[in-house]
Formats: sequence, structure tokens, C-alpha cells
Amino acid sequence: MAEVDPRDARIAQLEAMVAERDARIAELLAKVEALTARVAELEARLKQNSSNSSKPPSSDVPGTPRQRKKPTGRRPGGQPGHKKHERALLPPEQVQHVVELVPGECRGCKRRLYGQDSAPRRHQVVEVPPLSAVVTEYRCHALQCPDCGVVTRGDVPAHARSAFGDRLAALASLLVGKYRLSKRLVKDALSDVLGVELSVGSVSNLEGEMAEALAPATAEALDYVRASQAANADETGFAQGREGGRATRAWLWVVATALVVVFHIATSRGGKVARQLLGADFAGFLTTDRWSAYEWVDAGLRQLCWAHLTRDFQGFIDRGGRGGRIGRELMRERNRFFKWYHRVRDGTMTRGHFEKRMRAVERRVGQLLRKAARRAEKKTAGMAREILQWEKCLWTFVDVPGLEPTNNFGEQCIRHAVMYRKTSFGTQSQEGSRFVERIFTATTTLKLQGRDVLAFLTETLAAHRRGLRGPSLLPTAPAPQLALAA
Repeated sequence: MAEVDPRDARIAQLEAMVAERDARIAELLAKVEALTARVAELEARLKQNSSNSSKPPSSDVPGTPRQRKKPTGRRPGGQPGHKKHERALLPPEQVQHVVELVPGECRGCKRRLYGQDSAPRRHQVVEVPPLSAVVTEYRCHALQCPDCGVVTRGDVPAHARSAFGDRLAALASLLVGKYRLSKRLVKDALSDVLGVELSVGSVSNLEGEMAEALAPATAEALDYVRASQAANADETGFAQGREGGRATRAWLWVVATALVVVFHIATSRGGKVARQLLGADFAGFLTTDRWSAYEWVDAGLRQLCWAHLTRDFQGFIDRGGRGGRIGRELMRERNRFFKWYHRVRDGTMTRGHFEKRMRAVERRVGQLLRKAARRAEKKTAGMAREILQWEKCLWTFVDVPGLEPTNNFGEQCIRHAVMYRKTSFGTQSQEGSRFVERIFTATTTLKLQGRDVLAFLTETLAAHRRGLRGPSLLPTAPAPQLALAA
């Protein structure tokens, strides 16, 4: 048997060691590459703020740079020649007390003065009388029949069986829905201002009753929204109930038209909820962000929000590289057409001239997005491809006069509910969610229409307690219609 050359054994041993080390090096290089990508991703997240992502301004850390308007050189406050906003005097028939201030002598020569000024200068002082609740006591007498001996007691009317009257119960709901007070603060406010003592549980019961009373009006409002020519839709995170010691995830939806706004709380953010809200046969123009729940809407009837696109383009710029250069060009095109759009709105540019100019902008933006999709860095290229999927939806507002290029109106309508969520941490049950969505629908809609919220809620609850039809949330005047392009 031939002897094995020790050198061959050593070579084999060294080759095995080299192969093992090569494998180890490859493994470590893969880890380094993964960690490098992870660090880049985390650094990109750290650079995100409200100007280049969907994060709200409240999440920005102190010192985050803001987009500032160019200084005008004017002092803050009202400018010379601006329209004054002075308190208007109430007409005489609405004045309860009049004090006549008639001078008795001349301030110059001290001569006695007689008569009155036919047009005296009027000065009014508005005061609130001492507030107290009005208590009505129902005394239910029991009388015995002299013939059969049966005792009959008078019954409290159905509308008065609650311990709290229509206006007081409406006020409790108003303090939650419009002024965003917690149940405990509502309890304290009614005690401090009116001297009415009630428990937190009573506030909750009144909310439930108001939710039932508002159901017909909000259902009618939803039908109105579904039949509208144009609407804005948005959604935000919410919480409903608790599971396993933690708040259950939910979403607060809003569909807003010019004069009617509808809120809805659901445990899903999917397209099924959007279809349910808008109706599967919704045929109006819909302005939204790029969330996939609205993909079922016809692209020709959908307008993507250019405020969101502006943040995306700023993200291109902040990430730098080739995508950053393309982002700056996209931002220039965006700034150009917004100047024209504002001129059309102000009446200093004709609609026809605007539409003619926009064709070149549409072509240029499309070219830049395709260039970014091919040549930009991975994240920027992916974002460009996502936007290009909805390219047709970027320009609907150009062909539809009256349609806004942003979803700012929808976001403004939902902002009040977002602030409520931050202080209330959501709702504890489906019943609580029904109250929140209906009271927000009522208060927001009535604000847009300039109607008295407390009077509406009082009438609604009074009608509900008496089995009558309550007031409507629909506008009395026809809603403004879009000047649809032929």
C-alpha cells in the first residue's frame, strides 16, 4: 500500500480551511450587506417628517426645518386698507336694557342743556345672567276607585321619563362632539356652570340616547353623500374596545362634500368599507390619497391628492442621488401649475388658457416619473412606479372645473376627530363608536351650513323622545354643483 504524501494531506487540510473561511467570509459579507441596508432604511426613517412623508406635523421633533414662505417685508397683523372685522351692534329689539346717558350741562361754558339726541352713539355691553337649571317636577298622584278599590297612579309622560331634559341632554352631547370634552369633564362642566349633578354613567347613557336620535338624520346624510357630484374621502387610525389588555385597532373614515360630511368607524381599512360608505354605484368625482381601498373607483372619476404627491417629491429630494435631481424637477413643475391654478381661482387667468398650459406640464411630469422609475435609487424608483399606476388620476382636476387638486378639505374635516382621538384614546364599544361618528357627522355638517348645533341636537332629541320625525342634516339651499366639462 502506497504511503500518503504528508504534503498532499497538508494541502487538502489547507484547502478545506480556505473553503471554510471563504464560506464564513461570504456569510459575513451577506450580513454586512443586510445590516447596511437596514441602517440605510433606519436613517431614511429618521429623516422622515411631515414635509416628505405622511407623518403629521405633531410628530416632528423640535428643530425640524419647515417650508417657509418668502418674507414679504410687511409687518404682522392687519395691513393698511384691509376690511375691518368689528363687533356688530344688535338691533334695538334685541336689547333688554337701555341706559340713556344725557349730559346735563355744557362741558365748555357749563350752561344747562335740555332735550335728547335724535341719533345717539350706541355702545352695548353683553352679559350672561346667572345660570341655573330649570327643574320640572312631575307629581304622580295615586287615587283609589270607590267602587272597585283599584288604585290608579298618574303616569309620567314618555318624553319626560329621563331625569334630564332635551336641551340639557343635547348640551352634554355637544360638549363631547364639538368641544371634545371627556365624560368626566362634561360632568364637571354641567356641575360648575349649571349646578346640575350627574354621574359619568349618566353622561354615557345620554350619549347612547343621542346616538339613537341621530340615526335617521345621519342615514339621510349618507344617502346625500352617495348621490353627490364630488366628494373627498380620508381615513385615520382609531381604537374601539380592548382585547387582551390592549386597545383594538379601528379606523375612522370620513366622506366630505361641500355641505354634508359623514363619519364612520370600522375595524377595517379595506375597500369593502369604502364601497359601503360611498355605495358601489358611486358616480361622482372622488378625491383621495393613493390608499388601495379606493382602487375600485373608476380612474376617470378619481383625483389623487397633490399635497401627498408634494411630500413624495420632497422625499425624492431628501433621499438625494439621481432621484433627488428628478425630484427637484418634479417640484418645479408642481410649483408652476399651482401658480396657474391659483390664478384661475382668483380670476386672473382663463380656464381655457390654464388647460392649454397644463398639457405640457402633464407630459413633463410623466417623463420625469418614468425616468425616476428606470434610473433612480430603489425606494425612489418604487415610489415613481406606484405613482405611474395612477397617472390618469393626477390630472382629473384639469378637465373638471371646480374640482380641487388636493384632499385638503377632507383632511380638514377629519382633523377635529383626530384631536378627539388623541385625548379620548378612542371608544370602548361599538355603541360608543356609533355616538362618536354620528355626533361628528352632525356637528361638522351643521358648521359647514352655518346652523345652530345646540338647537338642532335639542330638536332631534325632543322629536326622538316623542316618537316624531326629527330635523334633517341636509342643506336647505341647493349644494354648489361642479361646473362639469362638456
